[in-house]
Parts: sequence; structure tokens; C-alpha cells
Amino acid sequence: MVISDAHKGLVKAIKETFISVIWQRCQVHFLRNILSKAPRKNTEEFRTDIKSLFKIQDINLARKMKYEIFLKYENEKKFQNCLSTLDDGFEDAFAYLANDVIHSRLRSTNCLERLNEELRRREKVVRIFPNEDSAMRLIFSPSAF
Repeated sequence: MVISDAHKGLVKAIKETFISVIWQRCQVHFLRNILSKAPRKNTEEFRTDIKSLFKIQDINLARKMKYEIFLKYENEKKFQNCLSTLDDGFEDAFAYLANDVIHSRLRSTNCLERLNEELRRREKVVRIFPNEDSAMRLIFSPSAF
């Protein structure tokens, strides 16, 4: 399984390169995308409902809750963009639930992003490495984590 944001070029490259692998949309970024389309005022209940949807660890329950959210908010114009975004990316964001073994860490790219930030931070200290081994020693030094 490969997890990423829904950037079209990135998704296309992943599907072309990793032919037999499932692509998973990052739930954290997807949730932010949905909530960014919601108005700021008087949307606390909607935001709570959407956030609770992303805590579900069963695909059938998640689909049922998504349906209930649509029924609850479909007549409110201010949520139409949110609901459309949710509908478009729902299956991709919950792809990790299609497997028999559920790994809750497979929902997000946050761990990878944190690792990349740490690598960049360490690399800035030295900038030029005499060889690959010296770079690996600095980057993977246990004392730095």
C-alpha cells in the first residue's frame, strides 16, 4: 500500500510504477480538505460528524455513517462542497480498511512527513558529506531521535 495526497500527477505515477499496489489517500489531508470548504460559523456539529467518520475502523460502518451524514446535511447549501469532496475521495481515503488486517497508522502520511523533516534538519548541519556512509551515520544516529 502506498499513501499520499491526491495530487493527480503523484497518483498517476504511483499507479504506473507500483502496478499491484493499493493507493491510499492520506486521511489527515483529506479531512482538512473537506473541513476547509465548510463555513467557519455554526458548523460545529458538521465538523464533529465528519471527524467521527474518520475514526471508524470498519468500512461498512464508515459507508453507513457517510450515508447518514449525506442525509443529514444534503439540504443545507453551505455543506454541498464539503459533501461533494467527501463523496469524491471517500473510497480512496478508506482503502486501508479493504485489507483483512487493519493498521491504523496507514491512514496518514504524517509519520513519513515527520521523518523527512528530521532528515532535512540533520542534513542542514553538515551539508556536504565525504561519502554515503558518513551521511547514513548522521541521519540514522539514535542519539538524534
